[in-house]
Amino acid sequence: MDEWLKIIGALGGLEAIRFTVTFLANRKTNARKEKATADSMELQNLLSIIDNLNKQIERYDERLKQRDEKVDTIYREWRTAQTECQNWMRKYYELELALKDAEHNRCDRPDSECNRRTPPRRPITINQNNKETTE
Repeated sequence: MDEWLKIIGALGGLEAIRFTVTFLANRKTNARKEKATADSMELQNLLSIIDNLNKQIERYDERLKQRDEKVDTIYREWRTAQTECQNWMRKYYELELALKDAEHNRCDRPDSECNRRTPPRRPITINQNNKETTE
């Protein structure tokens, strides 16, 4: 027994005994605390990752909205230009028809002889039968 006391005294005395008893009595509790601490740190890490991903998603959504607005603007401008082009084409064809009508109504004789027009004025009706007869 004396030898045991010498060994215990050499290893730290009463504090060594208290530490050993506390360690043996609380080893499961300490393991749970360490596991809880590790789980808490892992959870904090996962939460920070989730926050970063949410911020990234918000940035991508904002960029997507900006692109959509740009595309919508471009399509609006394109449709406006297309409508303007169609209006100009319609005006061109109306003027072309007016020119053809004026050429048809032109008289080669002087005003005093208008009753004998050259070529004589005749009504133009556009349908399939007239196209075949005039060609």
